[in-house]
Amino acid sequence: MAMLSFERKYRVRGGTLVGGDLFDFWVGPFYVGFFGVTTAFFSLVGTALILWGAAIGPTWNIWQINIAPPDLSYGLGFAPLTHGGLWQVITICAVGAFVSWALREVEISRKLGIGLHVPAAFSVAIFAYVALNVIRPLLMGAWGVGFPYGIMSHLDWVSNTGYNYINFEYNPMHMVAVTLFFTTTLALGLHGSLVLSAINPAKGEPVKFTEHEDSFFRDIVGYSIGTLGIHRLGLFLALGAGFASAACILISGPFWTQGWPSWWGWWLHLPIWQFGGH
Repeated sequence: MAMLSFERKYRVRGGTLVGGDLFDFWVGPFYVGFFGVTTAFFSLVGTALILWGAAIGPTWNIWQINIAPPDLSYGLGFAPLTHGGLWQVITICAVGAFVSWALREVEISRKLGIGLHVPAAFSVAIFAYVALNVIRPLLMGAWGVGFPYGIMSHLDWVSNTGYNYINFEYNPMHMVAVTLFFTTTLALGLHGSLVLSAINPAKGEPVKFTEHEDSFFRDIVGYSIGTLGIHRLGLFLALGAGFASAACILISGPFWTQGWPSWWGWWLHLPIWQFGGH
């Protein structure tokens, strides 16, 4: 079915969460909806504030523009705009835009009559951002522990946060996150290459189908997860990577204040090391 003819079948009223029919329309290929309006509002305001922050800053160099959070002395209070308040308002706009986009995805899914897998997956990415700039600062009692908005300043924040906990790579959730990120790339790389190899045969050869794909991995590793299974696995790995990456920073500070290498002291006290010892 051609895409345009299909669009006529699902461009019907209903499926909205807020606003009823008021914003239930499309602009070209884009569905608007109430949350499309709020997404545009928060995005435009947040971008304008970033540009304003750059304008009152010392440079227009895109690498060095920095919108910093308030000083730690402000705690969880509101700071003057030029001393971190701008960062606070931009953070509110960012959360508003991200959540609005996810809810807009919910409305589109309801119109199509499909599951809510896409907005649920995007919500994990939203959680990762909120964990860094909202939840962790709340747990530590100061907005100043959030990351700044800027390229080099953000990289400096990542580096300094790692040094604060000595060897951050010893953080167990960091290990899980990195493992899942690499495994996601591996799984979806294998999946994509298998599909391309099946549907792009040599000249004169017929296009191959699912049976050939399953047979390849049964012969290589002894098992094929299947066409539906690989997409479930890819989603699980990707969401797990996003969640673990949020968890690894969320536990650093609020729940663990020492260097991460010292966390592994429990390993040296396992009873197994007592056997055969002196």
